[in-house]
Amino acid sequence: MSAQDKPQLWIPYLVVIGMIAISFSAIFVRWSEAPASIIAMYRLLLTNVCMLPFIWRFIPEMRSLRLLDSFKLAASGAGLGLHFMFWMDSLNYTTVASSTAILTLEPILVTIGAYMLFRQKTGFVAQISMTVAIIGAICIGWGDFRFSGSALHGDLLSFLSTVAVAVHMLLGKSLRARISAFVYSFFVFLYAGGVLLVYNLALGSPLLGYPAREWGNFLLLAIVPTVFGHYIFNWLLKYMKTASVSMIVLGEPLGATLLAYMLLGERITLLQLGAGAILLVGVAFFLRSSEGEEPTPAGSAKQEPAAEPLRQTD
Repeated sequence: MSAQDKPQLWIPYLVVIGMIAISFSAIFVRWSEAPASIIAMYRLLLTNVCMLPFIWRFIPEMRSLRLLDSFKLAASGAGLGLHFMFWMDSLNYTTVASSTAILTLEPILVTIGAYMLFRQKTGFVAQISMTVAIIGAICIGWGDFRFSGSALHGDLLSFLSTVAVAVHMLLGKSLRARISAFVYSFFVFLYAGGVLLVYNLALGSPLLGYPAREWGNFLLLAIVPTVFGHYIFNWLLKYMKTASVSMIVLGEPLGATLLAYMLLGERITLLQLGAGAILLVGVAFFLRSSEGEEPTPAGSAKQEPAAEPLRQTD
């Protein structure tokens, strides 16, 4: 990828904005009293509503989508929806700390998948940095770990949610080589919201009747962590390695912990502060080493999808 094709100057700022934005997710969820699956569903579907005023610019691109790409979009959206579904269900059986710790395995699964699908290699320094960051993320919630007889079931659900989001990320990398961030995000959020709608109907969760305050929370979740978080990550998938985008998401536990201290009055321990510093160092070194590596040679059997030049429609 040439320097002309890759908007280097914007990427660091977008990484920081995206990391801060997704950290607000836990805060808005804590402010809400609605069922978690309802929160996630409206978070995604209201994002689609927010995107509707701009959709007319992308109608020609939507009409030109290949059938295979349409199936991949549905699969990527289903992966995101299943991620939310499995993860939220896991919280009924295990602790938030245990479930979140398992989610930190996502970069490892994505790295393995990127090598198998795209022959995308991760250097030794990047591997060490990933390990350091994951250890930091786990240590942030270490004090909340508890064990019970049902924990194994919850941990399994959390692992399934991690596999689902890894599949979502890998499909996203493939699709973003040809599809704008807007079109990709619109369909993925729509399909993911559809999965959660079916899930809520199966559970018998009430879809309506929530007070205005709850709808305000749903809207904040749609705008802040979804538009300024996940949408940015979908955009970055075209210009960064899949594992790099997954590593950025590891910053969410630290950001959420700091925001909870400022907005919810929750205390921060020295262990969490130290673990947060370790996490940030690990993520920074991973991005510096991984994104600085030479791309896979053109003669490789399987390559990561080549990125197109930046278009205004992105």
